[in-house]
Amino acid sequence: MSNLIYHEIFLSEREILSDLFISEKQITSAYSIGITESTCCKLRKTLNQCLNNVQICQYNILNAMKQRGWYKIKEAHLKDIENTKKKYLNILYDLY
Repeated sequence: MSNLIYHEIFLSEREILSDLFISEKQITSAYSIGITESTCCKLRKTLNQCLNNVQICQYNILNAMKQRGWYKIKEAHLKDIENTKKKYLNILYDLY
């Protein structure tokens, strides 16, 4: 018999949700890249469905974290929203 030492690792609910949230963001990124680089319509459709499912899970995790006060989101002021919108519209216009 092996003399391996067994250690139990317990994560708090906050750590579990945080890890899940980070993982879902990485999975979302991977699906997005797959969709962007795919030339097969059926594969793109499947990846889009998977991406949508992951985004729903990510949203649910985010809401659970927000309800517990573990993920605080800064309220955006209308002026900041308009400035960001203008910034990206300018980038879009520069592309054409």
